[in-house]
Amino acid sequence: MKLDKLTPQETVAELDRFIVGQDAAKRAVAVALRNRWRRQQLEPELREEVAPKNIIMIGPTGVGKTEIARRLARLTGSPFLKIEASKFTEVGYVGRDVESIIRDLLDASIQLVRAERVAEVAVRAERAAEDRLLDLLVMSSSSATETSLEERRRALKRPLRDGLLEENEVELEVAEDRMPTVEMFTPQGMESMGINLKDMMGGLMGRKSRKRMTIADARRILLSEEEEKLIDRSQVETEAITRVEQAGIVFLDEIDKICSREDAGGRGPDVSREGVQRDLLPIVEGTHVNTRYGVVRTDHVLFIAAGAFHVSRPADLIPEMQGRFPIRVELQSLGADEFERILKEPENSLIRQYTALLATESLELRFADEAVRTIAVMAAEINEAAENIGARRLHTVLEHLLEELSFSAPEKTGEMVEITAEMVKERLGDLVGDRDLARYIL
Repeated sequence: MKLDKLTPQETVAELDRFIVGQDAAKRAVAVALRNRWRRQQLEPELREEVAPKNIIMIGPTGVGKTEIARRLARLTGSPFLKIEASKFTEVGYVGRDVESIIRDLLDASIQLVRAERVAEVAVRAERAAEDRLLDLLVMSSSSATETSLEERRRALKRPLRDGLLEENEVELEVAEDRMPTVEMFTPQGMESMGINLKDMMGGLMGRKSRKRMTIADARRILLSEEEEKLIDRSQVETEAITRVEQAGIVFLDEIDKICSREDAGGRGPDVSREGVQRDLLPIVEGTHVNTRYGVVRTDHVLFIAAGAFHVSRPADLIPEMQGRFPIRVELQSLGADEFERILKEPENSLIRQYTALLATESLELRFADEAVRTIAVMAAEINEAAENIGARRLHTVLEHLLEELSFSAPEKTGEMVEITAEMVKERLGDLVGDRDLARYIL
């Protein structure tokens, strides 16, 4: 398992490569990450007593809350799940069971671990698939002279590796599914009882048949089969459970939507909101969740909650839930200066993305510094005049700005187009000035 060995300074530096500003939030998650490594260094008895310091991020939409959590998970190879807290309802009402959070996190962990195992056996799997392809080609080829099978294999090996035979056809035995996948839906709280009928019946539901296909299609099927042979599924599942328990990260978005406000008087939807919190509480505090792969403990899963908290406060959470989120950080709203940095500084900045997209049409796109500043200022003005959606406003502004160029790019192959401040004002000026129009278009 990939341990969280980055120092807090290194973690912040990595996050700075992709996210502008929000230093307090970066420092908080960096410390939480380092504490995981520190816990691993303790004696086993004390290690079990050290609970993760869960975090609440407070800030409007589009300021980087989700991106910080997602990048944190990628840095450490941790299983990550983003879920909206408002999607859950109190047990007894129609809605999702909160334990499905851990099951979904485990599914993500299994995919993560499996991808790592596939990378480890990639070379062996490719060689085995190539050997099987050669066998198929040798058996399907005809020759006027008598040559040994080994000589045929040697003659075909180089063209096969060079991709010269991809359109040739071979006959391959593939599984033929006679029955569709049937999912059995169970009552809320019993999702772990759901059974895939096809899995239960195994090979009784299908049989193999021989089909003709191209080498390219056969290679994909054979490669997948060889990967499955080389990967121990039980080891993948065991490692996935361990990684969830020791390194899992759950991002609970819209946590403010399940807060019970003091002025509600114990009536209406706030009763249900408090019920959702109480259902979530055992998962956050630490419990055992039954899954199809085994029991998962949630004692050391890191929970990062986030919300705008426009009409509620973290103090409106039930006391038990507040106690499980001891770290609270406020993310700042973004203005023109931050937007300008977001457009230019991150490794995968929006300007780099659009430049690369149009470069596929052999069109060179450049942005003058004054144009970038003008885009940032206009995006900030629209956020002030309409709904403040943070950095997401840059996407809508750039799409509108480059709409005509993106449409006509195939006819501009070989050209160079520079976006100037005057072009930005000409394209966006009227929209920014008309607040009602900007509200609908930008």
